[in-house]
Amino acid sequence: MTPSLHSFPGGLAFVDIETTGGPAQRESITEVGIVQVDEDGVREWSTLVRPESRIPETIQRLTGIDDDMVADAPRFADIADEVFDRLDGRLFVAHNARFDHGHLRAAFRRAGLDMRPQVLCTVKLSRRLFPDHRRHGLDHLIERHGLVVADRHRALGDAQLLWQFWQKIHERFPPGHIEAMVRELVGHPSLPPHLDPEQVAELPDTPGVYLFYGERDGGTEGGTDSSALPLYIGKSTRLRSRVLSHFAADHTSDRELSLSQQVRHIEWIETAGEIGALLKEAELVKRLQPTHNRQLRRNRELCTWRLATDIVGDWRLELMHAADLDFGRRDDLYGFFRTRREATNRLRALARDHALCPPLLGLEKHPQGARCFDFQLKRCRGACHGGESPQAHALRLIEALHALKVEHWTWPGPIGLREGEAIHVVDGWRWLGTATDEATLADLLEAGRPAFDLDIYKILVKAVKRLAVVNL
Repeated sequence: MTPSLHSFPGGLAFVDIETTGGPAQRESITEVGIVQVDEDGVREWSTLVRPESRIPETIQRLTGIDDDMVADAPRFADIADEVFDRLDGRLFVAHNARFDHGHLRAAFRRAGLDMRPQVLCTVKLSRRLFPDHRRHGLDHLIERHGLVVADRHRALGDAQLLWQFWQKIHERFPPGHIEAMVRELVGHPSLPPHLDPEQVAELPDTPGVYLFYGERDGGTEGGTDSSALPLYIGKSTRLRSRVLSHFAADHTSDRELSLSQQVRHIEWIETAGEIGALLKEAELVKRLQPTHNRQLRRNRELCTWRLATDIVGDWRLELMHAADLDFGRRDDLYGFFRTRREATNRLRALARDHALCPPLLGLEKHPQGARCFDFQLKRCRGACHGGESPQAHALRLIEALHALKVEHWTWPGPIGLREGEAIHVVDGWRWLGTATDEATLADLLEAGRPAFDLDIYKILVKAVKRLAVVNL
C-alpha cells in the first residue's frame, strides 16, 4: 500500500496551479496539475486554462506560460467537473496550500460547485518534520531532499515534486509518524504557512488588540521585530478566536487571503475590556498606519459647522477645522466631516430636505433681497426676500441641525471610565490613556491632552453611557 494511504481511503491529490497573479475572485488560473495517488496507483493530469485577463510579462518569464499558449485553452468552467472529480474525496495536498485551495475553491464556486476537501499544506508538514530548518519553500525542499525537477514553475511539474517529497519523508520516518503529523495538521485550525503555531497557541482568549507583522526588511524568513510596521491591527473581546477567524479555510475575500499569506509574526496587547480594545486599536492604527487597515485612518481635514450670530444678531453657519477648535467644550457645533466637500454636501441635503434657503446658508452667492433659484423651484420658503422671517428660518435651521449636534462635554474637568480594574482617563472627549495604578493615573493627568480624534470621540460617547464615571 502507498505510504499513509490507509488513513485516507479516498486517496491523495497532489495539486499545483499557476495563475496570472490576479485575485482568487477573478478567473486568474492559467494551469492546473494533479497527481492522484490511491490503491490503483499513480495518475497524472494537467491542463492549461484560459484566464479572463492577460498574463503579465513577469509571470510569463517565471512559468513559461504566455497568452498564445492559453488562447485556445478551456475556461475553468469548462473543466470544473473533471477537476472536481479528480479531487473529490481525496486529501488535498499542496505547497502553501491556502493559495491553491483558495483559488480553486473560488473557481468552483463560480462554476456552481462546492469543494470542501481536507487540506494538507506541505510547508507546514515540512516545518513539523524538520524544525531545525528555517526555510521550507519548494526550492529548499528540492535541494534538501534531492528531488528531481522535471518542469519547475509548471503546475504538473510542481505537483510531481510534492509527490516525491511525500515518498522521501516516508523513507526517512518510522511508520505512523507521518500519519500522526498529518492528522494533527489537517484537524488543526488553518494557519498561514510562515506563522509559528506556538504564537497562536499562546494567544489569550481575552479582550485586547492584535498586530499582524510581515517579513522583515532584510528578507529573513520566520518573523519580524517590534520596530517593523504592522500589516494589520485589529481588536476583539476574544483575541485568540478572532485571530483564528482570519485564517479560516474558507476565505471570503482576496484581501483576507492576501493578508494571511503575508503574516509572519503576531503581537498582542491585552485590555480590561471591549472599550479598552476599541480605544487602543484606534490609537495604534493612526500612529502606525498599517497597510491593510482601511478604517480608523488619521484625517487632518476634519471639520464641523459652527452656528453663531453675526454683529446684528442674525444666525449664520461657519465651517471650522478641528485644529482650530476645542471640541467638547463648545455647545454650538454640528456634525463631523472628513472633508470640506462632505460638509458642504451634507448641508445642501439638509437645505433640500427642510426647504432652507441656500444663499442664507452661505452655499450660494445671490443678490440681497432677490428671490433665490430654490424659491423659484418651491424648495425655499422665501427667507431670501422677506417671504419668511429670519427668526423662523433660523429656528427651522436649528431643528434641521439637531441630529448633527456634537455631544457637549458636561464635566468640569477630566473623568475616569472604570472598566474592570482599569480607568480610562478622558478629558473633553479626548482619551488621555488607561491607568491601573495611582502613579500611572497621575502621569496621565499631567501629560496634557492629545489632539481631537473623531473615532475616539465616537467610542467615548457610547462608553460614558455604559461604564461607571469617576470624577478625577
